[in-house]
Amino acid sequence: MGAGRGVRAGGGVPGRPVVELGCQVRFGGRTWTVAALAGRQVRLVAEDGEVAAVLLALLFADAGFEVLDAPKVPRVPPLGLLELLPEGVRERTLAWERHVREVETGRPGGSCAAGPPRAEYDPQKRTLAQREEAKVAELSAAGTPTSVVTVRRMRARYRRDGVWGLVDHRATRPRSVLGRADERVVAALREVLEAGRERSSGTLGRLRVYTERLLAEQYGDGVVPLPSSATFSRLVHALADGHGLLDSARQRRWRSARPAPPFVPTTVIAPGELVMMDSTVLDAFVVLDDGVVERPELTIALDVATRSICAAVLRAKGTRSVDAAQLLAQMMVPAPMRPGWAEALAMEHSVVPYERLLSVDARLEGAAARPVITPQTIVVDQGNVFISSSFIAACESLGISVQPAPPGNGPAKGNVERTFSSINTLFVQHVAGYTASHTGERGKDPAGEAVWTLAQLAEMFQEWIICGWQEREHDGLRHPLMPRCALSPNEMWAALVAVCGYVPVPLGREDYIELMPVKRQKINDYGIRIDYRTYDHKALNPHRGARSPAGDGLWEIHHDPHAPGQIWVRLPKPDQPRGYGWEAVPWIHHTLVTAPFTDFTWQHIRRTVARRGSRVQHEHDLALALRELLERVAAGQGSHREKVVTARARAGTANNGGAVWGILYGQQPEARALEPAGEDDEEPLTDDDAVGAWPAEGAQPSDSSTAQVQEAGVPAPRRAQVTVYDPFEESLRW
Repeated sequence: MGAGRGVRAGGGVPGRPVVELGCQVRFGGRTWTVAALAGRQVRLVAEDGEVAAVLLALLFADAGFEVLDAPKVPRVPPLGLLELLPEGVRERTLAWERHVREVETGRPGGSCAAGPPRAEYDPQKRTLAQREEAKVAELSAAGTPTSVVTVRRMRARYRRDGVWGLVDHRATRPRSVLGRADERVVAALREVLEAGRERSSGTLGRLRVYTERLLAEQYGDGVVPLPSSATFSRLVHALADGHGLLDSARQRRWRSARPAPPFVPTTVIAPGELVMMDSTVLDAFVVLDDGVVERPELTIALDVATRSICAAVLRAKGTRSVDAAQLLAQMMVPAPMRPGWAEALAMEHSVVPYERLLSVDARLEGAAARPVITPQTIVVDQGNVFISSSFIAACESLGISVQPAPPGNGPAKGNVERTFSSINTLFVQHVAGYTASHTGERGKDPAGEAVWTLAQLAEMFQEWIICGWQEREHDGLRHPLMPRCALSPNEMWAALVAVCGYVPVPLGREDYIELMPVKRQKINDYGIRIDYRTYDHKALNPHRGARSPAGDGLWEIHHDPHAPGQIWVRLPKPDQPRGYGWEAVPWIHHTLVTAPFTDFTWQHIRRTVARRGSRVQHEHDLALALRELLERVAAGQGSHREKVVTARARAGTANNGGAVWGILYGQQPEARALEPAGEDDEEPLTDDDAVGAWPAEGAQPSDSSTAQVQEAGVPAPRRAQVTVYDPFEESLRW
């Protein structure tokens, strides 16, 4: 009898069915079972017991020949799964494989194994039934009682599933980490854990109380008992571990905010292709006016392709949409060199191809080594600053697409979040008045250590961006031709700008006004009224009571919340290229309130002054109260709240009177006189009146923190020279 295990029909062509022992075939119009393969013959057994010996050539040539139960394609043994089995189970599985092969082929290693088969398993001398009985006798004699049925079952499993079919699957059954816990208790506990993702952290005792209460509501009191405390604790960890349900509240919120995996990395290859904006409260105190100490807010714009901090705005608490729009202007305007900066910080001394870029953009002459990037898509969170209509309109006017991230989803803007962490460790922790990231790491009195004003800290931070961030190697920046070399943001920008090109986007005076928040109002006989402030000018005379050409009949008005003393109105001007131009309209009480204030200060006055007369009288009372507040606090009087409100106003005012919406580097510039609301109505604002509330140039700060530092023998912080970047003046260069 043949020793072969099977013969492939069709001349050994791969993919054809295999005729082997035990398979069923159709031959001569009848169904047969292959009983033996001997040389070129095959012995068939019919369903009625008839036996036939047929040549393989005749069998394959029959017109009705068909393999009815063709075996599956042989599979590679799952060696990895076998390694996971207990050692005893794995050894028994491999032993059964040798036994089955020996029964079917005569050799434990298969038909291809070297050496003659043992006499009791020789297919030429013994039938399959005899070989099965021999194996039963051998195993029983070796101490493993076995029956013929077991041997045949193992052979069938081996043909169907290979070596994995011989495994004792009692060892592969998944074991539940919950043990024999009541399914009702498990379901209730899982529901309580899921409901606590957004809640403050608690103890296991609270979980037990809530679970017991939920079971009582669902099944009744005492119907479903809770396990013991130790068992309940193990059950909680079995359900929570690995899912972050017992982590801190911050970590649980972070897990909840993550998008569902798998995560697809965002690939950007051009500067400005994807820019992320975000704000955070800085982990350091600054000294505002009148000794008020407060943590400022930092807003940055990060280019993902180069990891460059394209722009940064440091404000007292109360970041507005105009600050986000200001970031857009900063990104597209070269950063000027400041007085006192080292020449090494200039762009001409950096790795940036300065000479080539200067031939394209003359504004780069004398600029600092910070990239000038025009964003294409901006990713922001759901903060009111970034989803406001003013910021969206500003982006649309510049052709920028705004992509809001899902609410509370920090990983959606992970690059800027990680940058904030780097700013905290590389810069903020070295600043006097550092608070650390949470109260558990905070020192005894960080507020008492604060010596830097907001302007001074902003000055240092802008300098650090140039020398500490843009020139620092970033592990996430790799050049395709130098994958093992980490690049700095400036080096990455130089590499990408050589491929993608550089197109300057000059911004004129009108462009800066376009970036401000927008309102639509009527022009009445008394002027324009916004939040109990009336703005009037003789330029409005031809349009009082008239409808604008827009569909709603309202006039377009732009304003700066950091300088409410002036607004801009778009009016018809035939001499302008588009037929429209901007007209600056001052507040009618701008000569009454000469000190700087913001919309935040105005809202504080509105909440504290009750209306006792007409609308006109109430506005005058508000103006008087505002002036009194600013003068009282300037004299060192007033409550702590009033000092905080006024200090934020002075720190947040970009320019006196709002005449120029610029980027301030240092103290306030000299104010320019505003034209009064009407002819000979009031005296015009003089330079002395406007600057009276500010210390003279060169005067030392008078806050208590600086005085304490001087008394301690520590040099007082150097007062920055007065340097103001005026975008309107800069636009005249174009």
